[in-house]
Parts: sequence; structure tokens; C-alpha cells
Amino acid sequence: MHIQKIDTFGGHRDCVYTLEGGTNPNEFFSAGGDGLVVRWRLDRPDQGELVANMPASVYALARHAGSGLLWVGQNYEGLHLIDTAQKQEVRSLKLTSAAIFDIKFYKNDAFVALGDGVVVVIDTEQMAVRKHLKASGQSARCIAINPVERDLAVGYSDNSIRIFDLASYELKHVIPAHANSVFTLAYSPHFRFLLSAGRDAHLKIWDVEQQYALHQDVVAHLFAINHLAFNPDGTLFATASMDKSVKIWDAETFRLLKVVDRARHAGHGTSINKLLWTTYQQQLLSASDDRTVSVWQVSLP
Repeated sequence: MHIQKIDTFGGHRDCVYTLEGGTNPNEFFSAGGDGLVVRWRLDRPDQGELVANMPASVYALARHAGSGLLWVGQNYEGLHLIDTAQKQEVRSLKLTSAAIFDIKFYKNDAFVALGDGVVVVIDTEQMAVRKHLKASGQSARCIAINPVERDLAVGYSDNSIRIFDLASYELKHVIPAHANSVFTLAYSPHFRFLLSAGRDAHLKIWDVEQQYALHQDVVAHLFAINHLAFNPDGTLFATASMDKSVKIWDAETFRLLKVVDRARHAGHGTSINKLLWTTYQQQLLSASDDRTVSVWQVSLP
């Protein structure tokens, strides 16, 4: 496997916490501690474009496929829906005084993970709160959706993963998953496994068909794992860590294939917070506390 750093996008004035794909494969958005929501184009790396300016940190971005609107989770305030073409806010919803850590969509539902342990279910057509899922007193940090089994997986700062029914919102399973906060969740492309990682630096694979029994436990990084993401064809996934490295893994065997770090690849010098694996030439993006977004070309022999 060959990894090459293609570019670095700079311009944020604080840590970059989140990334989201755009309407076009060569477009993506970034946001972070400075409240700036910026549109970038992978074919024109020098032309970052401000689309919104939030008065507080942004940890969560999500593009709603149906409307094309970019949902921005502003800390301690609520949701802001941005028409990125017009660079205008078209709707807002004051949800909470807690941090917003993740936003995911399924059919007409939006699921929003909050720092007070609540997952808010929002009707995306009516923009009305449908349900509050309160299963923990500690932060809901990350969400993953399995439409095959109709499962909603939520990772919490109480070290657990909870599985809810996507239709009834009933709690189905509680998994005592990690030794510390769960920061990231993702279902494998065929929805056979749920992958989780977090502050304890372990990558864990759970067998969905076996009632989420532990399939594998990998000591994957030196420090907290902040995010994991699959490539577009589902053959690889990457993990990003506070240890300043990105690691590339085989999605079938869960074997480590490559370590991307500062010493070997001119990688980030501080914590890496978010990954986005694009369909644009299979380029992998990484966002960091160093205020930049790096672009990586991942090539298999």
C-alpha cells in the first residue's frame, strides 16, 4: 500500500473537529473550534469558502441528502440548517444547552447526540422533536445506523454502547463496551459487524448477528481513538487518534496495513479528530487540532 500526502488545507483559526462531504464528490465542509463552516474543493485546494459563522464551537456537521441542507450542531445552542449554495441559514432549532456531538439521518428522522446523554429524534420534514432517548446521564458521543437490522447504535461517555430500535426507539441492548468513553462507531459495509473505539485506544468489533457478541479486540493506538471511517468500496477503514497518527486497516480481516504519521508521511503534529473518505479519487481527509485538513491518496498495489 502506498500513501501520499496530496495537500493541506489551512485557514481555520482553531482546532478542526468535523468534516462532511458535499453535493459533488470533489467538495467537502469543515468546522471546528472557531465556529467557521468552510467549503473546500479537492480540485481547487487554495479556494476555501466561508458558508457560515457560528458563535460557538462546532463538533457535528451532517448533509441532509433530501434537502441538500447542511445541518450544523452549534455547541450550547442548537441546530442550524444552512443552504450552502446561498450561504444562508434557512432554519434553526434550539435544542439544548449541552454540546452536540453527532448527527445522523434515517428516512424522515434525524438523530442528534447531546452532551447531557440525550439522543433527540427530529422529524426532518416538520422540524419538530419526535422523541428524547434518555438512557444515560453521561454524554452521547456518536451514532451509527444499521437499516438491515433496524438498529440505532449510540456510544456514550459511560463506556457503553446502547442499541435502540430504529422504528420504535425502544432500547434493545446495552453493551459494556470499553474501559472509557466511546468516541466513534461504524457498521461494516454489509452490516455484519459494529466497530467501536474511544478513549481507551482499543478498536472493538461486535458481531451483530450474535447479539453483538465481541468478535475482536485490538489495541489499535497509543492514545484515544477519535474517529473511524470506511473507504467508499468498503474494503478498508481508517482510524484517527490523539496519538497524531492515522492507521489503515483491512475491512475483512481487521489487520493493520499502514501507519500514517508525521515522521514517515509529514502527517499531523497534534491530535487527529475526524476522517472523511471521499469518492473523489478515493482520497482520505484528516482534520486535526493543528487547524488543518490533510488530503491523502491511498493506493493499493
